[in-house]
Amino acid sequence: MTSHASHRPVSALRARMIEDMKVRGFTEKTRNDYVRNVRAFAAFIGRSPDTATAEDLRRFQLHQTRTGMQPPSINSGVAALRFFFTVTLDRPDLARRLTVVREPRRLPAVLSVEEVTLLLQAAPGPKYRAAFATAYGAGLRVSEVVALKAGDVDSERMLLPVEQGKGRKDRRAMLSPQLLELLRAWWREGRRLGVLLPRGWLFPGRNPVEPLSTRQLNRAVHAAAEAAGIKKRVSPHTLRHNSERRIIPSGHLEAAGFIRFQVGYST
Repeated sequence: MTSHASHRPVSALRARMIEDMKVRGFTEKTRNDYVRNVRAFAAFIGRSPDTATAEDLRRFQLHQTRTGMQPPSINSGVAALRFFFTVTLDRPDLARRLTVVREPRRLPAVLSVEEVTLLLQAAPGPKYRAAFATAYGAGLRVSEVVALKAGDVDSERMLLPVEQGKGRKDRRAMLSPQLLELLRAWWREGRRLGVLLPRGWLFPGRNPVEPLSTRQLNRAVHAAAEAAGIKKRVSPHTLRHNSERRIIPSGHLEAAGFIRFQVGYST
């Protein structure tokens, strides 16, 4: 049950929940996640979720724990069901029965200068290398990286605009000269390949009219880390975290090899 094409009819209850989420400005991804979680709950109890009882919710969470579901997935379901029962059904009494699972706190991996260099060198082409560098050099989240447009790069004020970032707030990220040079190199190659469209995405997906997905970028980072022989848990957030910690000061990004790479790969 998503907003994507489906042969299954949308029930009145599901449509109401989707409307409730749209009114509150939920993103399409969040709406899809919430709907999927409510559908999983309905499948577990074997009937419409608006007939659920407190015992159904207790059994569902117990089932999730017994089957080894991890805290982030459980808590994602809790958020979805709480919204469904509190907003769509106006049953806050049931929402209170849901328990958030405490997640073990893990410190993000810290990459050395050499490891960052190896990761960038192992990127599968200039598009991904520039995307990795943007997450690292500007400290952007993966969702913010893929949302950039080609015209967003402000080389005069050396800024990157971040629209509707975390908390749905706009902000500006600093753009270093080294990162600007790498983005320009990718822009030239992308234009040569015909994948960077006028007023299009800075990092297009397989179809140039669509942006690179967060999943594709995550997979590329994992693949590059494996190819580079980096044993640490590496993700796009790792690059952002290292930037926030100023592992390499912004004035010394060249030390990580930001402008030493030759553009010569396909996207």
